[in-house]
Amino acid sequence: MSLIYVIDLLGTFAFALSGALVASDKKFDLFGVIIIAFVTAVGGGMLRDVLINAHPINWIGDLNYLWTILIAVIVTFLFKSKIAHLSKTMFLFDTIGISVFTLLGLEKGLAYNLHPIVALIMGMISAVFGGVLRDVLTNKIPLIFEKEIYASACLAGGISYLTLSYLGVTENIIFIISALVIVLIRIISVKFHLQLPKIKDDLFGKTS
Repeated sequence: MSLIYVIDLLGTFAFALSGALVASDKKFDLFGVIIIAFVTAVGGGMLRDVLINAHPINWIGDLNYLWTILIAVIVTFLFKSKIAHLSKTMFLFDTIGISVFTLLGLEKGLAYNLHPIVALIMGMISAVFGGVLRDVLTNKIPLIFEKEIYASACLAGGISYLTLSYLGVTENIIFIISALVIVLIRIISVKFHLQLPKIKDDLFGKTS
C-alpha cells in the first residue's frame, strides 16, 4: 500500500466526515447522512470518471473507499461532540486530501490522453465537486463560490505539476512540490483571510 494511496483514503475519510457532520447538523436521518458523506467523499472523482468515460468508476473499482466512508459515518454518530473540537486537524486532512485528489485526477486525465488543460480541470473537479454536491444537497451556497481560495489552489497545484512535468523533473518530486503548492496556498489563504476579487462594479456604473 503506497503512501499516496493512504493519504487518498485519509482525504476520503476527512471529506466523508465533513459531509456527515453537515448532514447531521441539518437533522438528516442515518440514510441521509450516509448519502451526503458518500457524495462529499467520492462525488468529485465519480463525476470525473463519468466525464472521461473511465471504468470502473473510482469507488466501484476499490471498495476500500466505501468502507472508509462507512467508518466516517460511524465515527460521526459516536463522537460528533468531540470531532467538533478538531477543526484544525480536519482542515489539515481536508487540505492534504484535496492536494492528492487534484493530482491523482490530473494524472488520470493525462493517462486518458486528454489535453493538459482538460486534465487540469478534471483534477480540480476531483478535488472540489464533492463539496459542491454536498452543499447543493444540503441547501447551502457552495463554499468555493463565495469564500475561500479553494478551487484556485487546486488549479495552481495542477499548473505546477504540468510545468514541472514539461521541464522533465522526476515524477515523485513533481507530485510532492505540486501538492505542497496546494497545501501552502490553502493554509495561507485561510490564515490571512484571502479571497478572490468579486465583481461589485464595472467601468460605467456604480452599485448603490
